[in-house]
Order: sequence, then structure tokens, then C-alpha cells
Amino acid sequence: MAKSKQDEYTHSEPPFPASEKLFLLLASVFIGALVMANILGVSKFVNLFGLIIPVGVLPYPATFLATDLISEVYGRKRANFVVFIGFVISIFIIVMVTAGHFAPMASITADPELYEGIYGYMVRGTLASMAAYLTAQFVDVQLFHFWKRLTKGKHLWLRNNASTMTSQLVDSTAVIVFTFWGSMGIGEMAQTIFFAYIFKFFAALLDTPLAYLGRYLINKHIMDDS
Repeated sequence: MAKSKQDEYTHSEPPFPASEKLFLLLASVFIGALVMANILGVSKFVNLFGLIIPVGVLPYPATFLATDLISEVYGRKRANFVVFIGFVISIFIIVMVTAGHFAPMASITADPELYEGIYGYMVRGTLASMAAYLTAQFVDVQLFHFWKRLTKGKHLWLRNNASTMTSQLVDSTAVIVFTFWGSMGIGEMAQTIFFAYIFKFFAALLDTPLAYLGRYLINKHIMDDS
């Protein structure tokens, strides 16, 4: 019995390896957390165990766990690619919200000031975080692989924490200074930087077991695919 063209197409479709599915999952977690961080930004400050931090900082630790796992298992090129895609998505968000800002407002709009308030916080915070993020994420990837070479692939906990803790000091300093320069005193900025960095510091320590678990699960699927 002759096969239909649909059957031929279906059978010729290449398989979708589990390792690639996991890569897409990690990339999605990274981009999703980054978008949330940009949207939430500095619209609200929260008190978390005595640390006064911008609410946009809360989803950010997921970004460096995702990039560290991608760096560890898939390599520096893929990690840098995901960082670059995150930058492109951030630009796309700014373009879209700016288009909404300048588009004519319909008369049925219930609260005209709501969008403008969100827009003002989001654009300023996103532009600041983009500059800080691009620098910090590339620093994170480069340091991760520096420590990996130095330890000859051993001690994941060292490169996971050393790269993240250094890069997030860069990120925290840059994003707070870019966002609040001229509207916040030096002392307040220094305190905000300190609190944001302490939160990220302990988040990096706590995600170390997740990094080991993630590496084990991903490597298991890669071996199963081979």
C-alpha cells in the first residue's frame, strides 16, 4: 500500500532530542525571568528579611542559574547566544511599549495615567538594566569558563558561585546607578546596591544544589540521546 505524502513528511521529520528540549527550557526560564525583572523594575520596593530591594530583583537569580547550567552543559557559545537573545527581547519590549505610549488613546480608556506610569518606570528601568545586564551576563559567562578551565572541569560549586557573585556586583551597581542617578542620594544608592547584591549573593549560594541537580539531569538526557 502506497504511503501518502503526509505519512512521508511525518516519518521524515527529524527527532527532537531531549537535550535540545532542556536547552529550550533553560533559555525560556532565562528570558522569562529577564522580562519579568525588566517589567517589574523599580516600580515597587519590598522588604525581604530586612533587605529593601526593588521588586524586579526577585526573579533575577533564575537568570544566572539558567546561564550557568547552559555554560556547564552546552558551552560558552550557547550561553553567549542566550544572553544576546535576551538583549534583543529587551529591545523588542521597549519598542512595543513605546509604540503604545505614542499611539492615539481611545476614549474608552478607563485610567489614562496607569499605562504612562508603567511606561515611565519600565523604560527607564529596562534601559538601565539592559546596559548592566549585557555587561554582567557576559562577565558571568567568561568567568564561569575561566574557573572551569582553571579547575579542569571540577568544582562546579566554585565556578557557579564565583562567576555569579562577581558579575552580580557589576550588575547591581550599574543598574541602580543608571536608574536612580539624580533622583536618589549617594548614600541611598549605596544602600540599595548593597541590599540588592546581598540578596543575589545568598540566592547564588542557595542555587548551587540546583546547579548540580540540573547538570545531572541534563547530562543523563544527553547520554540517553546519544
